[in-house]
Amino acid sequence: MSVNLAYVGREYPANAPYSVGREKLREFSGAVGATHPVHHDLVAARGAGYPDLVAPPTFAVVVAQRAEGQLIEDPEAGIDFSRVVHADERFTHHRPIVAGDELVTVLHVDSIVERAGLAMVATRCEIAAVLPDGGSEPVSTVTSTLAVRGEGA
Repeated sequence: MSVNLAYVGREYPANAPYSVGREKLREFSGAVGATHPVHHDLVAARGAGYPDLVAPPTFAVVVAQRAEGQLIEDPEAGIDFSRVVHADERFTHHRPIVAGDELVTVLHVDSIVERAGLAMVATRCEIAAVLPDGGSEPVSTVTSTLAVRGEGA
């Protein structure tokens, strides 16, 4: 089965909130070599004007990949994850992610291009923080391109 071209333009509903925790930020920061104190030390983060620990810029991928799972796990999409190579990822941050955020993500399938047995699937994840009044605030936009090899490729 090849990637379903009819999925271009599809928007998945916001997924369940992801609670950003201090320890998760510390672990991620350590894993990616982000040594700035605002990622590890609450006093340093608050001293720099943040309400809590600050996520490194690439932390948004943790949240985005949860939303992308909706597409990957959708059997009608025709994506065999064993044939996927991550081709590109870009981040546009509207404000920093901080510990205590409750983040929801809406996944958009922006394009699917097939050539020579390879499908390039471009997605966009709009990540927002849930506000106490029930509204939301844009946090990050993560665009990603997955290369999906066809069976003969």
